[in-house]
Amino acid sequence: MKKIIIILITLCITSACSEDFTELAPISNRNEADFFNTANDFVASLNASYAGLQEPGVYGRAYWTMFEMRSDNTDQGPDATGLARQFTEINAFTEDPLNEQVDIAWSGSYRVIANCNVILDRIDPIDIEASLKQRIIGEAIFLRSLMYYHLAVAFGNIPLQLTPFVPGDELVQVDANTIYGQLVTDLAIAEANLPVSYPASDVGRATKGAAATLLAKVLLTIGQDSDAETVLRRIINDYNYSLVANYADLWGASNENNVESIFEVQFISGGIGQGSAFTNDFSPSSDLQTGQGFGRNRPTATLENAYEVGDLRFEPSMGTEWINVDAEVVVQNYVRKYESDPPTENDSDVNFVVFRYADVLLMLAEALGESTESYGLINQVRTRAGLGPIDGTTPGSFEDKLLDERQLELAFENHRWPDLKRFGVVTEKLLEAESDVIEAGDIRNLFFIPQRELDINPNFNQNDN
Repeated sequence: MKKIIIILITLCITSACSEDFTELAPISNRNEADFFNTANDFVASLNASYAGLQEPGVYGRAYWTMFEMRSDNTDQGPDATGLARQFTEINAFTEDPLNEQVDIAWSGSYRVIANCNVILDRIDPIDIEASLKQRIIGEAIFLRSLMYYHLAVAFGNIPLQLTPFVPGDELVQVDANTIYGQLVTDLAIAEANLPVSYPASDVGRATKGAAATLLAKVLLTIGQDSDAETVLRRIINDYNYSLVANYADLWGASNENNVESIFEVQFISGGIGQGSAFTNDFSPSSDLQTGQGFGRNRPTATLENAYEVGDLRFEPSMGTEWINVDAEVVVQNYVRKYESDPPTENDSDVNFVVFRYADVLLMLAEALGESTESYGLINQVRTRAGLGPIDGTTPGSFEDKLLDERQLELAFENHRWPDLKRFGVVTEKLLEAESDVIEAGDIRNLFFIPQRELDINPNFNQNDN
């Protein structure tokens, strides 16, 4: 089914934690004061928040750089010029607070947050049908929470802004646990406000399942496993998701928004400014018909070797090509989950899958800890992959086995860096996979706050990594 239409609308409130935080930047001549008067106004502004997820600073590029390439899943390879240099630095932990990818991740995320804050601030007195108002509030809270989750994982101590910024206000950093605590409160409200599903015309909007999945992820992050279990069982029992029978059928534009999908960032090709760049970014140059393939976000050899023989996830997830480099044939891995045939360069119809049901099953196993039930949940995922079951007698600790399964099942979907942090194995896994380019002393759990933010907000402290 295609797709929630998030065409850039006539008004988009943009901001960041800087001077831009104070700016309401209308695309049209309608100003903010006379805009928020009807349900259509609020839906239009909400659509602008969804469109913000497509931006290069969010899911369009920066997030996969910071949550996949930073991890042991992928690297940038030997490229170290132009845009590739920014990726190489992030991969090797040698970036500084001026790195553009980190900077646009901060500002892009806060733009979505600020737009949602305006919606939530203005909607209460407006006469809108009650169920629609409730849904708009739930969607805005979910989108804001999604951004705050990524910011907290990436940067740690950040500003928590829940109302529109007023010139003269001082932005105050709070610790990541304060952010997570706010998200627990907010996502419970969002889940209560949102529907289980939508008609085809609105496919792609946030649902109860999306809010609950993010809530469970936050609860696991802060060690509230029992509460996470309650939420995850609700998703499984009440929200009508199931595993797609064939792993390969999760990927490609024709398979989007399927029964396993919980939330996807919708991209639409066709020259309207909403296509994704994933196909061009990830495909090797020799494997692409339209435009240039840059071969970015390359799967590491360690990830390649982690797949068991016969794992049906391998081929749909990654490929290998042999290329000539200085008269020598070398192997180059590449991501396949986002393959397509875009009509023009960087204009693919392929969505980015943020949450899906397999992640819910594996998170419930994590919340439960080692048990017969938790192995059963893991084995649901393994069975689809064509692999035999595991149990307590299988070599390795339960945590190691679960983390390995999450890596293979969810590769290239932006879960690996948060997983490494949550399981407490960042240094161990990075040195295992990339000791040739990463020095142990350089490895940090947090990204630097962009220098621009430190310059604008002298009360900010650089995070303790």
